[in-house]
Amino acid sequence: MSITDVSIIVVNWNTQDILRNCLNSIYEQGGEASLEVIVVDNASTDGSAEMVTKDFPQVILIENSENRGFAAANNQGIAEARGRYVLLLNSDTVILDKAVEKTISFADAHPEAAIVGCRVLNPDRTLQPTCFMFPSILNMLLSTTYLYKLFPKNKFFGREQMTWWNRNDIREVDVVTGCFMLVRREAIEQVGTMDERFFMYGEETDWCYHFKKAGWKIIFTPAGEIIHLGGQSSRQKRCEMILQLRGSILLFLKKNRSFLTYTLACLLVALFFFLRVPYWLVRAVFSRNSKRNDILISRTYLTGACKALLGAGILCKKNER
Repeated sequence: MSITDVSIIVVNWNTQDILRNCLNSIYEQGGEASLEVIVVDNASTDGSAEMVTKDFPQVILIENSENRGFAAANNQGIAEARGRYVLLLNSDTVILDKAVEKTISFADAHPEAAIVGCRVLNPDRTLQPTCFMFPSILNMLLSTTYLYKLFPKNKFFGREQMTWWNRNDIREVDVVTGCFMLVRREAIEQVGTMDERFFMYGEETDWCYHFKKAGWKIIFTPAGEIIHLGGQSSRQKRCEMILQLRGSILLFLKKNRSFLTYTLACLLVALFFFLRVPYWLVRAVFSRNSKRNDILISRTYLTGACKALLGAGILCKKNER
């Protein structure tokens, strides 16, 4: 029986055309690596599953009757995977120049790495910064003030998202972004799969944290490149995702840090939301075409600010069991 190098898992929710492009790029740029592709469809209503069945009969398709979220869907794919590596790949990505083969070759040469990430580009081929530090009170404070946007090249202000780094060298990092995450099977067998309490966002952060606790390394390499469109599923429910992102950070801290850290984080998330309410209200007053949307976003931030004071269990209702 031949050994499969990599099982590529693509979680999809209502991104039919983008998913088709992603799958085409996988097979066109697969290189010499032996691979299997597993698509986990989270109850799409746009014909995504039917497209996969018709156009890509070689793909292993898992159809969910409900949207189970990113972590749970990937865990379903991992349960079916036979590869030496598992590659978590977003449906809104395009593989460039044999990136999968190149990243596998790098991982084979670095057995200490549980996870390897590659270089990610925007559609216009500019750099899309990936890899970041674990959440902390300092990092959350800098994120709340947006100082990293004012001083992106400053190593202190840009520390959380490493905005000063152009991703052109090999580096050990805290977190590799989940749009392209090559994971070693032995590491998964030791640490386990993703925590399904994370519905969307935060799951890769939590996973990387536990790999590092177990003594594995998380490594970025620019050996391979992909294009990532970004937010193709989440933008369909923008307001929910605004809450989901910050709620997932709180869930991570509640799970992995002290009660004091978690409490301070709740206050910082509330501050983050409160500071953005006036901007969206003023924008709503002066806007003509987006007034309703601006009001909805300002209401979302206000709701998030109030609920953040009660913790991640309220902010991430879908995630708490």
